[in-house]
Amino acid sequence: MTPKLTARQQELLDYLHQVHHETGLIPSTREIQAHFGFASQTAAMSHLRALERKGVIQRVANKARAVVFPEQLSREEIVDIPIYGEIAAGMAQDVVPERDGCLSIDIASLGVSARAKTFALRVHGDSMIDAHICSGDTVVLEQREPRKGDIVAALIDGETTLKRYVVEKGKPYLHAENENYPDLIPVSELIIQGVLVGLLRRDF
Repeated sequence: MTPKLTARQQELLDYLHQVHHETGLIPSTREIQAHFGFASQTAAMSHLRALERKGVIQRVANKARAVVFPEQLSREEIVDIPIYGEIAAGMAQDVVPERDGCLSIDIASLGVSARAKTFALRVHGDSMIDAHICSGDTVVLEQREPRKGDIVAALIDGETTLKRYVVEKGKPYLHAENENYPDLIPVSELIIQGVLVGLLRRDF
């Protein structure tokens, strides 16, 4: 039986689905507060708890997303994803990846199989803030071919960065989700190292 939601609860659920569909991420309580004009983040949390009680979302501790939709959730496939240091979300930086621990994650909540090649990086910088990715967050990436519009970890002319992958007239480049940063157009090399599939937030 489909749970009966109030008009506001349905609006919030639709917003969660919309942002998740557009970005692959769940909005933070601060973003929910700003979008709906709630008086505080506590009010946003209260609405999320109401959705959880009605079974249309589930909050999961210590996962790549603190909120998932029931259709995404399976606790049968927990995998350890290696963390390979930091990635610049600013100007590209020359960074040598080094393994720095791991994340134990319900892989089904990311929408990828347990056989997928995944890894994680800690974000440093603010060039992706308009895509809801902040400095200090941890991104989970899958090693696969990117699609237009994917957020990717990329090696561009020998330096690594986190940006959106764009192709225009057959030519790929990297786009920052912050108007203060320029697009990055490769001079000789653009290698996609991973495609964003999840995010571990500090404030949600």
